Amino acid sequence: MKQPKSMFVCSECGAQSSKWLGRCPSCGTWNTYNEMIPARETAKTGLSAGSGIRAVPLSTVSLPEYLRAATGISELDRVLGGGLVTGSVVLLSGEPGIGKSTLLMQLSGAVADNSVRRILYVSGEESQSQLKMRSERLKINGDGIFMLTDGDINNILKAAEELQPSIIIADSVQTLTDPELTSTAGSVTQVRQTAARLIEKAKKDSVSVILVGHINKEGSIAGPKILEHMVDAVLSFEGERRYTHRIIRATKNRFGSTNEIGVFEMTENGLCEIPNPSEMLLRDRPVGTSGSCAVCVMEGSRPIIAEIQALATPTTFPSPRRTVNGADYNRLYLLLAVLEKRLGLRFSTQDIYLNVVGGLRIDEPAADLASAMALISGLLDKPLPDDLIAVGEIGLAGECRAVSNTEQRVKEAVRLGFKKIVIPSRSAEKLRTAGNIEFIPLKSIYEALVLFKNQN
Repeated sequence: MKQPKSMFVCSECGAQSSKWLGRCPSCGTWNTYNEMIPARETAKTGLSAGSGIRAVPLSTVSLPEYLRAATGISELDRVLGGGLVTGSVVLLSGEPGIGKSTLLMQLSGAVADNSVRRILYVSGEESQSQLKMRSERLKINGDGIFMLTDGDINNILKAAEELQPSIIIADSVQTLTDPELTSTAGSVTQVRQTAARLIEKAKKDSVSVILVGHINKEGSIAGPKILEHMVDAVLSFEGERRYTHRIIRATKNRFGSTNEIGVFEMTENGLCEIPNPSEMLLRDRPVGTSGSCAVCVMEGSRPIIAEIQALATPTTFPSPRRTVNGADYNRLYLLLAVLEKRLGLRFSTQDIYLNVVGGLRIDEPAADLASAMALISGLLDKPLPDDLIAVGEIGLAGECRAVSNTEQRVKEAVRLGFKKIVIPSRSAEKLRTAGNIEFIPLKSIYEALVLFKNQN
């Protein structure tokens, strides 16, 4: 059969078709098929064949001198699992202007200052003068950091052979090109091929590689989905433009947990680490205001106390409005249904607004009790005590279910000065009263309503 002159490739997952399709049958996205000419695109996408690599017994494999090295940024090390692993490939993604280049420049400066390791910083989007301006703003001297403003993968690998760096940073992978391919930079084939050659370099010479990935309009990493499977770790750099703090989390990590987060604050001098995010989130908490309740959630092994606010106002429309910021939209509907059915509260005539202060996003069921108490407080217009915090999950029957890591949550609440802790009765049985801490055990959400009625 004669080979077609062109083919159509999905820009999201890399699926191929001989004709244009409106919807990709593999990933389900729309209008992602682009025409490509397959001529000369015969380059390999894995480790080089015939390179002399042989299978060896596992018992004879030796570890490098340092398996994991700290980057000098403790919040980033927490997310990575303790540091950057030798020979690993990390994909860092985030929206434009969120601070990815700033973080990588600070990482380069910290690594170069604390060790004799060399860093090869490859930028296909900025000039050397722009990188110099950023380094001066961040007060980085640049010793041990080598800049290369070229997107040709052959030139990058040649420079890596000459410098023998410990870390290669590519900003970004969508700007890298392989001259053997006829497609343009950022295409599925180019991203897959250039990333594969950098991965080969990392595994062969024990070089740590950090790739920067763009975000498309849907919020996912641009390029083929296989790119996320090829790398060892995928980090997501998040943050609201209205706030100065940034959160970095791992969605994939072969060398550590995916539940840890790192918190930073964007300042004029770069990103500053926030070791105590709970104090930052509760900094401007109002006093004596209804519709506010504190909650302690777990982000990996770190307990974080946040504030949940709820506002209920009579609606003038047939269909009441439901607005959620920082929480699960469907979870709000579930809680409202439980409160109306089990407690007889009328939320159906109210516009409901639920907000997690500080731009933090909470998906943990342990925040159900705090959200319910904030909703009840906002509807009845009765404020909760300022030194009260609530932790627990609510079922459809209105029961309060126990959550994990209760002791860590209690210790964090005590550290920040909370005196009353509302928890499920099952969790309270395993805890001991210490100091002036008052545990308020609940078996059902009805007992939470009784707390409001007993207030003056």
